[in-house]
Amino acid sequence: MEPLSFQRYICSLDPTTLPRVLRICSGVYFQGSVYEISGNECCLSTGDLLKVTAVELQKVVCEDTETGQTMELPPTFEGHFQPAPALGPHQTLHKPFPKTARQRVLTLQQVLGLWDRQPQPLLCPAISPHALLLHPVYEVQAAMQLRRDLVKVPSTLEVDVEDVTEEAQHVRFARPLLLSEVLEMEEAMPTLAEILEGPAGPAVFQSAWERRLRRGQWLQLHGRSRAWRVLASAPSSGRYFLLSSAYQGWFRRRPRRFAAVRELAAALEPGRRLRLVVTQDCEGLVGDVAPLAVGDRLEVQGLQGSGAGTRLLCHRRAGEGDEEEGEELLLPLDVSGGFLEEASDSKKYRLEELLQRQPLPCEVRLAAPDPALGRDALAALPALRLEALLHQPFLVGSFCEEPEEGFEIPPRWLDLSVLLSEGPVHPLTPCTLRCRLEELTEAFYYRLLAQLPGSAAQPPPRPPKPARSGTAPGGRRPAAPRSATPVSCLLAPPLPPLPGPPGPSAPGAADTDSDSAEHDYETVDDSVQKTVHKTQAIVPF
Repeated sequence: MEPLSFQRYICSLDPTTLPRVLRICSGVYFQGSVYEISGNECCLSTGDLLKVTAVELQKVVCEDTETGQTMELPPTFEGHFQPAPALGPHQTLHKPFPKTARQRVLTLQQVLGLWDRQPQPLLCPAISPHALLLHPVYEVQAAMQLRRDLVKVPSTLEVDVEDVTEEAQHVRFARPLLLSEVLEMEEAMPTLAEILEGPAGPAVFQSAWERRLRRGQWLQLHGRSRAWRVLASAPSSGRYFLLSSAYQGWFRRRPRRFAAVRELAAALEPGRRLRLVVTQDCEGLVGDVAPLAVGDRLEVQGLQGSGAGTRLLCHRRAGEGDEEEGEELLLPLDVSGGFLEEASDSKKYRLEELLQRQPLPCEVRLAAPDPALGRDALAALPALRLEALLHQPFLVGSFCEEPEEGFEIPPRWLDLSVLLSEGPVHPLTPCTLRCRLEELTEAFYYRLLAQLPGSAAQPPPRPPKPARSGTAPGGRRPAAPRSATPVSCLLAPPLPPLPGPPGPSAPGAADTDSDSAEHDYETVDDSVQKTVHKTQAIVPF
């Protein structure tokens, strides 16, 4: 077949013969052309192949042969057409129409169905008394080699094409896939896949296998992983991990630490007692509540009140062996401090059992490493903080050179463009060794942490004022006097001491400066300041 313009070819195409394979030939854009099609860049170069799978009429441009004016007709236009009569002995304008069509009126679809490469003059009284030429514009859906998406090309594209359907029977129009798409195609696995494009963006894992995910590398894809995972951090070393549910190490619980009364309230569980030791002095308590001092022993009872008046009921025990003696305390939720859980649990737990007994986040230490790991990275860490439970889907893969040593890829975090092998795949070597522990990069850990539920929660309340010097008998600090100052002011951080005046000091000035250095300066809310000024204006002193 000789090359034709794309418009002429599509207009004369019989839709019942689809699909058809076209080769891009030389034309207006000889070296190739880049088009913005459906938001994607599409490059059509000389020699490229298009597999046309569908053609849809978009509109028809109607041209008046007398005036040259044009108008657009929708595909649903209901007017009727007739072939225009010949204008002269040398112009038989109504001839690629059949004799049977010359004597009857035709719909728009019937006219387009009789198209034979060249537009023919037509008459349509509903449009104009003059002869008309119809130029249909189609949207052509086609596949291209090694392109993920189907392209939608207008038939008016200024390139020439050649129909090579018969000689291109062996050509494979392979469609690349993302791993996130392969994840949903369990019926296609196990399979082999060639990486066409490696992962974009910063690294996720600090592992050798991720660095090997590059263009041209072949993978064995075994299927979807059924494991769940736990995000963990080692605060003392600045390292971050992802533990698989298949991890076989043993853990021991570590006592939990709390930095505010609000955290104690959130840790309450029905049927379980929460016993604590105070590790930081807590002043700023209002009412008859004596300040909490280091060494105080508390047992959390529950919440009382509602709204802004909610308090945490605690029992302060008098001594280590005294369960009954002591006093009841009602602690405001916005009070900060330091609390350490009293835990005497020395039992060892697997990861799954630990999560059933202990809500996250929590701190643990490794009692015994996973025997299946040659080197367990958790063994050298003094403590591990388990942050959150993740149910992200993973895909089990391995390199064709090392099929038994598997790894698990999270496509939603680490997506790749791959080309699946064609035809049946011989049984793959089973993947027997999988990594149960992955170390994360610091950047990805914080990005993932920010996406977890509750990450946008309000920051913890500011710490109370530092304790003043002096203690009561028995090591307890004296109770703070009652004050009408709002708690929000009492919890504000102290400001640095004010500088002393320059020049020689008056008698006692050194003592005054020394005193002021020990004082705590606090910020006062604007609303409180306004209230004070109003009071001073009304009440005479």
